[in-house]
Amino acid sequence: MSPVRKLGTLYDERSEAAAHRGHKGHEHPLQDFFSRFATRAATAAGSFWAFIIAFAVIVLWLVTGPMFGWSDTWQLVINTATTIVTFLMVFLIQHAQNRDTRILHIKLNELIAAMEGASNELIDLEEAEEGELKEVQQRMQRLAKEAVGGEARSVSEQREGLPPANRRSS
Repeated sequence: MSPVRKLGTLYDERSEAAAHRGHKGHEHPLQDFFSRFATRAATAAGSFWAFIIAFAVIVLWLVTGPMFGWSDTWQLVINTATTIVTFLMVFLIQHAQNRDTRILHIKLNELIAAMEGASNELIDLEEAEEGELKEVQQRMQRLAKEAVGGEARSVSEQREGLPPANRRSS
């Protein structure tokens, strides 16, 4: 299904259809719970207090070393705990990062769709194949060099061979 413009914004017909069906388009109801949990957990894990707690746990573990005679079991406790926490956090942080990336792409796509003179070919560029990405990157680098030289043109102006548009400077 192709994107449709409404009142200067970009909508996806699939999202509208999902909203009419009474759900957000997820395959499983636990996805919403996991998404909220992962976002909150990643935010909490990156906080000042999470660092303080982790640091305190390490200090407590070190202080208890002499009480346990620096035994293998004492070392195994911290190794096991850190392995479990690391393993789970990888998934939580990756999910939160993927979600943030999707949100950023949606916002950028909206800006591209709403800007007059912007090339719509850049919308959903994250779905392009590697070769296409390299090609677009090379075009953008040429445009950047032209902009530095005072010959700024949009992608559509360059593609159509048009001269730079008269733009107001901010």
